[in-house]
Amino acid sequence: MKIAIDGPAAAGKTTLGKRLAHALGFLFVPTGAMYRAAALAHHRGLALEDMDITVGEDGRVFLNGEDVTNLLSNPELDELSSRLAADARVRARLVELQRRIAAGRDVVMEGRDIGTVVLPDAELKIFLWATLEERARRRQREQGGTFAEVLEAIRRRDERDSTRSCAPLRPAPDAVVLDTTGKDPDEVLKLVLKLVEERRARLAS
Repeated sequence: MKIAIDGPAAAGKTTLGKRLAHALGFLFVPTGAMYRAAALAHHRGLALEDMDITVGEDGRVFLNGEDVTNLLSNPELDELSSRLAADARVRARLVELQRRIAAGRDVVMEGRDIGTVVLPDAELKIFLWATLEERARRRQREQGGTFAEVLEAIRRRDERDSTRSCAPLRPAPDAVVLDTTGKDPDEVLKLVLKLVEERRARLAS
């Protein structure tokens, strides 16, 4: 079974994806982290064709065999990865790698174009949403900075992700849209586990 989780920055995709994959015993694939790994590769001067990004247990990300997970959480890589994500060549390479990871296995994959581009045949598609202010508060708790700076950074990211010509951020037509504003992670997980059960029952009938 393939489960796609899409949504804008700080909507709760990674938190939900990791917990959902753990509950179901699926592989968790954080594609945002894969794009940040691509940004790290770019920063190191690696050519696109020499870049191999894989995902291991608990969503840990490997760049050419090196576990780079702990190097990926910083605003500079966030900004660079967002710009690289608009590059059709980079995107094609990452989509290729993401589909290879998902082939023939149970996965929870989160990102911004999973249900629309990467795994359009996913059995369950979730589109997470939250207000801009709520997402800015979450990101500020994670990374620090002033609220105004974080709010503006997310606003710019939303605009870039939703207006890019290559795989823009949008819900798949058959996605379930969940607004996570004011909801804690346990509540969101419970809602999605119920959706998984309903989808499994429908597939089995």
